[in-house]
Amino acid sequence: MKNKIEDLRNHLFATIEALLDEENPMDVVRAKAISNAAQAIINSAKVEVDFLKVTGGMEGSGFIPCEPRKPLPPGKIDVKMKD
Repeated sequence: MKNKIEDLRNHLFATIEALLDEENPMDVVRAKAISNAAQAIINSAKVEVDFLKVTGGMEGSGFIPCEPRKPLPPGKIDVKMKD
Protein backbone atom coordinates (compact mmCIF):
# COMPACT_ATOMS: atom_id res chain seq x y z
CA MET A 1 0.00 0.00 0.00
CA LYS A 2 1.33 3.42 -0.95
CA ASN A 3 -0.05 5.66 1.82
CA LYS A 4 0.17 4.78 5.49
CA ILE A 5 -1.07 6.43 8.68
CA GLU A 6 2.41 7.90 9.17
CA ASP A 7 2.03 9.73 5.86
CA LEU A 8 -1.25 11.24 7.05
CA ARG A 9 0.41 12.44 10.24
CA ASN A 10 3.26 13.99 8.27
CA HIS A 11 0.83 15.86 5.99
CA LEU A 12 -1.16 17.14 8.95
CA PHE A 13 1.94 18.37 10.76
CA ALA A 14 3.15 20.02 7.53
CA THR A 15 -0.23 21.78 7.31
CA ILE A 16 0.12 23.06 10.87
CA GLU A 17 3.65 24.27 10.15
CA ALA A 18 2.43 26.01 6.99
CA LEU A 19 -0.36 27.73 8.93
CA LEU A 20 2.19 28.98 11.46
CA ASP A 21 4.57 30.33 8.82
CA GLU A 22 4.57 34.06 9.51
CA GLU A 23 6.06 35.04 6.14
CA ASN A 24 3.82 32.93 3.91
CA PRO A 25 0.99 31.26 5.87
CA MET A 26 -1.19 28.64 4.24
CA ASP A 27 -4.64 29.79 3.23
CA VAL A 28 -7.15 28.80 5.94
CA VAL A 29 -9.64 27.49 3.36
CA ARG A 30 -6.97 25.13 2.00
CA ALA A 31 -6.03 24.02 5.53
CA LYS A 32 -9.69 23.25 6.28
CA ALA A 33 -9.93 21.19 3.08
CA ILE A 34 -6.86 19.19 4.16
CA SER A 35 -8.36 18.74 7.63
CA ASN A 36 -11.67 17.51 6.18
CA ALA A 37 -9.91 15.01 3.92
CA ALA A 38 -7.81 13.79 6.85
CA GLN A 39 -10.94 13.35 8.98
CA ALA A 40 -12.51 11.21 6.26
CA ILE A 41 -9.40 8.99 6.25
CA ILE A 42 -9.45 8.77 10.05
CA ASN A 43 -13.15 7.80 10.04
CA SER A 44 -12.39 5.13 7.46
CA ALA A 45 -9.57 3.76 9.65
CA LYS A 46 -11.98 3.60 12.62
CA VAL A 47 -14.31 1.43 10.54
CA GLU A 48 -11.35 -0.78 9.65
CA VAL A 49 -10.46 -1.16 13.34
CA ASP A 50 -14.04 -2.24 14.03
CA PHE A 51 -13.75 -4.71 11.14
CA LEU A 52 -10.56 -6.14 12.62
CA LYS A 53 -12.25 -6.53 16.00
CA VAL A 54 -15.20 -8.39 14.50
CA THR A 55 -13.11 -10.67 12.26
CA GLY A 56 -10.32 -11.29 14.75
CA GLY A 57 -7.87 -9.25 12.69
CA MET A 58 -6.14 -12.26 11.20
CA GLU A 59 -5.83 -10.84 7.69
CA GLY A 60 -5.38 -7.12 8.33
CA SER A 61 -7.44 -4.66 6.37
CA GLY A 62 -5.15 -3.19 3.73
CA PHE A 63 -4.65 0.15 5.45
CA ILE A 64 -3.91 -1.52 8.77
CA PRO A 65 -1.46 -4.38 8.18
CA CYS A 66 -1.43 -7.61 10.14
CA GLU A 67 1.81 -9.31 11.12
CA PRO A 68 1.60 -13.03 11.87
CA ARG A 69 2.49 -13.83 15.48
CA LYS A 70 3.00 -16.96 17.52
CA PRO A 71 0.42 -17.57 20.26
CA LEU A 72 1.55 -16.66 23.77
CA PRO A 73 1.71 -19.18 26.58
CA PRO A 74 -1.30 -18.95 28.93
CA GLY A 75 -1.08 -16.05 31.39
CA LYS A 76 1.47 -14.03 29.39
CA ILE A 77 0.78 -10.54 28.08
CA ASP A 78 2.55 -9.40 24.93
CA VAL A 79 3.26 -5.65 25.02
CA LYS A 80 5.51 -4.08 22.41
CA MET A 81 6.96 -0.69 23.26
CA LYS A 82 8.35 1.67 20.64
CA ASP A 83 11.84 3.01 21.30
